[in-house]
Amino acid sequence: MIGSRPIKNFSYTPHYERAHKRLPSHIKEFVKKREQWFRANAFDTRLDTHKLKGQFSKFWSFSITRSYRIVFTFENGDEVVFHDAGDHRVYQ
Repeated sequence: MIGSRPIKNFSYTPHYERAHKRLPSHIKEFVKKREQWFRANAFDTRLDTHKLKGQFSKFWSFSITRSYRIVFTFENGDEVVFHDAGDHRVYQ
């Protein structure tokens, strides 16, 4: 687990890249700031990072705003892969 160490290795799935492009421009500005916080500390309390449950139990999520989230996985102990971004429909 990454814990509070800075995250150095990031990758983005094609699905995430498409989802990010569809985000409203004002939300994309929030994404930039939240990703900086996330890179410094994936468990910064401002992000509300949490493990998902059920069919999404291999994934984690953090908040962009009250309505928008980024869904990701920790890989190989020091890499994060972003899988999806959007409102609560990312959990469907």
